[in-house]
Amino acid sequence: MTTLNSYTGAYELEFERPLIALERQIAELESHAGEQGVDINTELRKLRQNHTAMLKKIYAKLGAWNTVKVARHPGRPQAIDYIRAFVKDFCELHGDRRYGDDLAIITGFGRIGPHKCLVVANHKGKDTKERIACNFGMAHPEGYRKALLKMQLAEKFGLPIVTLVDTAGAYPGIGAEERGQAEAIAVNLRDGTA
Repeated sequence: MTTLNSYTGAYELEFERPLIALERQIAELESHAGEQGVDINTELRKLRQNHTAMLKKIYAKLGAWNTVKVARHPGRPQAIDYIRAFVKDFCELHGDRRYGDDLAIITGFGRIGPHKCLVVANHKGKDTKERIACNFGMAHPEGYRKALLKMQLAEKFGLPIVTLVDTAGAYPGIGAEERGQAEAIAVNLRDGTA
């Protein structure tokens, strides 16, 4: 069964409008089916197949600029979505043992298939409140130290590290510089490649 995009914001790309209309039609049909007690599985299956075919057709012919628009779409999956979908038994680890916990960096142990691993990812946030708390995915020095500390822990146990990077860069504020932003990035570069 095809999972439809659950994003319902106002941001729509022009070439996606037929898909969105079909998604709304499917959702409406599903809601009315429950109310009337009518079996519409055949019709729903056809609509979902049409949706899948249309999706493949539209995205197979995307130009360069439309590909960039899709990559920047606010409703696209983020690291936390991938973690929830693919990482079982995820146990998030917090803090850098020096200053605090940077919510822009997610770290934790989990399993991908049969393999235990450490996951390190940028987190931008889904809504305005969460985006502000996560600093729009721009890590502070404590985020870089947190990532390095957890990567060293994974190395100690001989576990692979999976990184999901989607960031605008380091936070450029004075407070971050006062807490050693440049040094934290430099140490990560030095120790991360050793």
